[in-house]
Amino acid sequence: MQLKKENILIVDDDINILELLQRHLQSWNYHTYKAISVKEAVQILKDTKIDLLITDLKMPEIDGTELIKFVSEHYPKLPKLVVTGYPSVQDSLTAIKSGVVAYLTKPFTKDELGQAIDKSLEIKNDSKTVLSKTETRRDKGYDEIIGNSEKINDVIQIIERVKDNKATIFIKGESGTGKELVARAIHYQGKFSRAPFIAVNCGGIPENLLESELFGYTKGAFTGAEKNRDGFFQAANGGTIFLDEIGNASTAVQSRLLRVLQEKEVVKVGAQKAEKVDLRIIAATNNDLQEMIKKGSFREDLYYRLTVVEIHVAPLRERKEDIPLLVEKFLFKYGVEYKDRFIKISPEASAILQRYDWPGNIRELENVIQRSVIMSDRIIDVEHLPDSLKFTIDFPNDEFLPLKEIERRYIQKVLNATNNNKTKAAEILGIDRKTIRQKLSE
Repeated sequence: MQLKKENILIVDDDINILELLQRHLQSWNYHTYKAISVKEAVQILKDTKIDLLITDLKMPEIDGTELIKFVSEHYPKLPKLVVTGYPSVQDSLTAIKSGVVAYLTKPFTKDELGQAIDKSLEIKNDSKTVLSKTETRRDKGYDEIIGNSEKINDVIQIIERVKDNKATIFIKGESGTGKELVARAIHYQGKFSRAPFIAVNCGGIPENLLESELFGYTKGAFTGAEKNRDGFFQAANGGTIFLDEIGNASTAVQSRLLRVLQEKEVVKVGAQKAEKVDLRIIAATNNDLQEMIKKGSFREDLYYRLTVVEIHVAPLRERKEDIPLLVEKFLFKYGVEYKDRFIKISPEASAILQRYDWPGNIRELENVIQRSVIMSDRIIDVEHLPDSLKFTIDFPNDEFLPLKEIERRYIQKVLNATNNNKTKAAEILGIDRKTIRQKLSE
C-alpha cells in the first residue's frame, strides 16, 4: 500500500509510547520519524520536511513545552499535537497559546488519536491565506539569515528579486557578516533549490590548485593528472556556484572565469574543447576590489561582469538591534549541543553584548556565546563573558585623560553593565563596595 505524503515526527522519552504511536501511524500509511529527546527532534526538524509534530510534554532536561515554543517560532506553519500522561490546566493553556491544535491525555484510543491527527492536518491544509512572500517570512529572519533590522530587510528584499533567476550576484561585506548565508538563501529560497549548490573558498585552496579545482582537468594536463576530472563548475551545473573570497583568485583564474561569464562555457585545464554550463555565479569578498583594480591585481572587466546585482551585508555594529535574536539562536544551538538544556542570559550580560562593536561580526558573537555556554550552568552572567568585552572603554579619538578619570569612567561602565549592582560590580573589579563609592566620589 502506498504511503501518504505526510511526514509525522513523534517525540516521547517513553519507548513504549513511541512504538505504539508509530504502529498506529504506519497502519494509516503515514511516514514516521521518532525522537526520544527534544535535542534529537530539533535535528530531525532541521534536516527533514515534517508535516505534523506529535510530542509529549514531560521529558527530562528540555521538556516538550520548550519544543513547542521552538517550533512555533521557527516553523510557524507546522501543526502541533500534544499527548501527555500528566495533564494540567497550566500546561493546556501554555500549549494552546503556542498554537497546539489538539491535546490528548494518555491513555487514549486509536480512534481518538486518528481524529486528532485528521484535525491537525486538516487545519494545516485549510490555511490558504494568501500573503506576499515578504509577509510570510517570520519576523526573526529569512532562511538562515537572522535579524529584523532595516539593513537585513534590505538584503532580503534583494534576495526576493533575484532568487528565481540566474543573474550574477556579488556579495560584499566584512569577514564574519554571513555572506555565505545570503548566497545559500538566494539558492534555497528560489526555484532552483533542488539543483546543486557548491560553495568554494577561493582563499582556502592553494593558488596553483585553484584553477584545476574550479574548472577540472584532463589526463596528463600536469604531473599527477592521471585521469579526466570535473571541477566545481561542472559539479554546480544547473544550480549555483558560490565563489567566496574571489579577490584571492589569480589572474589565470580570473581570465577563465571571465570566459564562463561571457560564453557560458568551461574549458578544463589541458583541454581544447569547451563544455557548456548553465549555472548561477555568486561571488563574495571582504576585499576592496576597486582598490585591487587600481593596483592591477583584479580585472576591471571581470568586476563589472560579477556585479550585475550587488548585495551589501552590513557589519554587526551597524545593526545592533539584531544582536538579541542572534544570541537567542546561538544559546539554543550550543545549549542543546553542550548542556542538553536551554541556556538563558542575564540582562546585565546581554547589555554588554549589545554595547560591544563586534569587529569579528557574527562569527565573533557566535564564538563568544559558544564559550559562555561552556563556562556557565543555566544562565550566562557577566562573569562568563570574555574580559575583552567587559573591560573596554570607548573614548573619542585623541582624548587623553587623567588616570583617575579613566578609572572613574571604567567603574561607571561596570556599574551600568550590572544595572548598578554594586556587589556584582565589586566582584568584577576585584574591590569592595566601599572602594567603589570612594572612587566615584573622588
